[in-house]
Amino acid sequence: MKNFKSIALALVAFVSFAVNAQSKKVDVNKSTINWVGKKVTGAHEGTITFKEGALVFKGKKVVNGNFTVDMTTINTTDLDGKGKTNLDGHLKSDDFFGVEKFPTATLVFKTIGEKGKGVYAVTADLTIKGKTEPIKFDLTVAGNTATTDLKVDRTKYGIQYGSGSFFDNLGDKTINDEFELKVKLVF
Repeated sequence: MKNFKSIALALVAFVSFAVNAQSKKVDVNKSTINWVGKKVTGAHEGTITFKEGALVFKGKKVVNGNFTVDMTTINTTDLDGKGKTNLDGHLKSDDFFGVEKFPTATLVFKTIGEKGKGVYAVTADLTIKGKTEPIKFDLTVAGNTATTDLKVDRTKYGIQYGSGSFFDNLGDKTINDEFELKVKLVF
């Protein structure tokens, strides 16, 4: 009887959550991801686009989220012509994101804590090149928009090209292990 009560209570809690939770799909045409990759001699920047995603709300509070990024859309915005073509191609190659074999990256929220009105501390699983690692960031929600800035250590995903952590004598060809993402979600 005790087990039955526990199961019934869990079922009621699940149904209650499901009834009260509302999934809001990300508008992939209005949402943006801007990236910056730094090296000893400067930096490059660009964009990547979302394939799909959603934030889940219970009332006005974020309780979950999951997103898929189309890695084939990596686009350098600080270069033109041959330089742009070469960098875009290199970032899409196996040296970096290997988009032919791994055309998407995913982010799945695992825990969310409210830090203040509309600000959440998120721990999520980020999967790049088939490798999943935890990542922490703050998410700010206002109206139909959410924003965050993330720093991602590419070496955790097997992306070691030009990394001073793995190769000696790179000199001014050293590329920082971390790249930065500035994300704006519109839903």
